This record gives sequence, structure tokens and C-alpha cells, in this order.
Amino acid sequence: MQIELLDTFLDLLETRSFHRTAERLGVTQSTVSGRLAALEAAVGRKLFTRSRAGTQLTTEGLKFEPHARSLKREWTESLRALQATGPAALSLRVGLQQDVAALHLGELVAAFRAALPQTTFYLELDYSIQICADTLAGTLDFGVIFTPRPQPDLHFEPVGELTYRLVSTQTDRRAALRPETHIRTEYSPAFIRLHDQALPGFSETPVSSGQGAAVVDLMLTMGGSAYIPAPTAADLIAAGRVQAVADAPVLAQPVYSVLHIRNRPGHAYRRLLAIVRERVGRR
Repeated sequence: MQIELLDTFLDLLETRSFHRTAERLGVTQSTVSGRLAALEAAVGRKLFTRSRAGTQLTTEGLKFEPHARSLKREWTESLRALQATGPAALSLRVGLQQDVAALHLGELVAAFRAALPQTTFYLELDYSIQICADTLAGTLDFGVIFTPRPQPDLHFEPVGELTYRLVSTQTDRRAALRPETHIRTEYSPAFIRLHDQALPGFSETPVSSGQGAAVVDLMLTMGGSAYIPAPTAADLIAAGRVQAVADAPVLAQPVYSVLHIRNRPGHAYRRLLAIVRERVGRR
């Protein structure tokens, strides 16, 4: 079976649109239709139905879905197994949420290498949605994220939290903050809710970002206020570059690990989990 057939099926599961899947895969709609027809011929069952109501998964398609994901993952892992890793006994690909990497990357990688000296590591810095998708697909082995995206084949565990403090280049009082100079921080859906509860009336601002380093740079360049990682806030306050908004609450962002359920019992993964929990959980 050609892997493109599985890719097309799995993308249609998300989009439920032949047009949208064609755009995402960079092919024509007729190619999408042809691939699906070839896959349905191979399995001997109708997987989707098309009507004015849209593209719907059949009962057989629903049954085939977990097997398609498993086949795709096996294919990805087989390609990785053929790649040269030098003298290393194992190669692991780890995804880290941007802000976790900004605060912990060096110490995490040093601890990973000390615990698993015969392993090579590839680090991918990204956001939760992509790390979860890549872990499900098999292109990542282990991830550290803000927002779990539940899937039947993914396992999540809480490992700690990051804290964020409200600081400003202009004032130390919440009442004096101005929405037009505030940078709204969108680190995760949960954090957005906490932010809007802490700062009513600041849900619509001219600039927003979901990355701590970007938020800090924007605030220091343009002036204004923002919630930024607590260690970064402490350094900037000590340097006299910003003021702490003392009457604003400190906000906590939970951090989770993610891995494929088939890897959950593995010794290497349990070591990674323990290291992440020890370092991220202490701040």
C-alpha cells in the first residue's frame, strides 16, 4: 500500500473536505478522490460517503481509523530505524513547548544525556498542537507541552508548572495599566482564561503572542505591560527594566508530558519523564 493513500485518508478524517485536503496536501481534488478510491479498493470497503451535508466517515471507515494511524506510525518508525545514528544505541526525538525550552532547555538536555549516554537526541521546539500531532504520527518520541490534545493512542502526565508575573515598563499598579499598550499573552487556552479573569477588559489588545521570548521583546521595544515567565520577570526587575505589578495575581501554567501509549513502559521514556518532572516541577 502506498503511504500517500494513508496520508490522504488521515487528512480527510480531519478536514471532512476533499477540497481542503487537496489544498493541505498540495494536490488536486481528483488526486484525492483517486487515492481514496485506491485505498477503498485495497481494503474492500467504502470508507467515506459524500453528500450535500459533507464528507462523512462510514462505519467501516471508523473501524479502519486506528489501524490507519498504526500503519502510518509503523511506516514512520521504520524509516527512522533505517537512518544512520552512528555509534548510538538509540535515537530519540523530543518536542518541547517553546517557553519550557526557553527556561529549561540546557539543563534538560544535559540531564537527558547523563541518564542515557548511548542515546542521540533531536530537539524540536514547537507548540502543543503540533507536538501532539507529531507524537501521534511517530515523528516525535516524547514531548513536553502546555495543552494535552486527547487521542486514543497518546498518554499524558502532569510534570509541573511554569509561573508568569505581570510586569510593566510604565507602572506598578494594575489600575494604571492601559489595554492599548498591553500585550495579551496566549500561551494556552487555559492561560487565556486566567489572563482574562485577572485583567477584565484586556481581552482585546492591539498585539498578542503565545511565546514568552516574543512577548518580552515586544514589551521592551514598544513599552507596556505583559505576563512573562517569572524567572525572566525577576531578572528584568532586578535590572531596572520593568516594574512588577504587585497587585496582580501570579498565573500558573500546568506542564504535561506526552508520549505514545506503546512507549509508556519503556525504560528510556520513564527516565525522561522523571528528569522533566524533577526540573520543571521545581519552579
